[in-house]
Amino acid sequence: MAAPKTSLTTNGRADELATRTDAESLPGLFSRLGDDVMDLFNSQLALFKVEIKEEASAYARGVTMIAVGAVIAVVGFALLNVAIAFAVSTLFAQANFSQPASYALGFVVTGVFYLLVGGVVVLLMKNRLAKQELVPQRTVAELRKDKQWLKNEL
Repeated sequence: MAAPKTSLTTNGRADELATRTDAESLPGLFSRLGDDVMDLFNSQLALFKVEIKEEASAYARGVTMIAVGAVIAVVGFALLNVAIAFAVSTLFAQANFSQPASYALGFVVTGVFYLLVGGVVVLLMKNRLAKQELVPQRTVAELRKDKQWLKNEL
């Protein structure tokens, strides 16, 4: 008979300890949930930082290549512009203008033409860059998934 009494006493204590452990672990569970949520946000922040660095790196490479191309194009443009201006000035020389006036008109006409072409190129590139999206899509998708997960868990 002694054995059954101890087993009854042990089972009663086990139930009491299980109830007490469940009640005491509830704050622990909330603490762990808070820690998990903070870890989740930290990982999302890390992903956001990586995406921003990738985007910034791509833009920096693109801007560098544009700058190098622009310097080379400016040198070629200057030489071509002078040649075209002299060619246009020969047309004005046939119109009985003085030599300085024909050179001036040749350079003015050529300059206006290149200003128009340059303005069109700048506007086209500005519009193309404006269409590029700057929002980090992977981070936004992960944040949406996490938001949905949190709604389902709570």
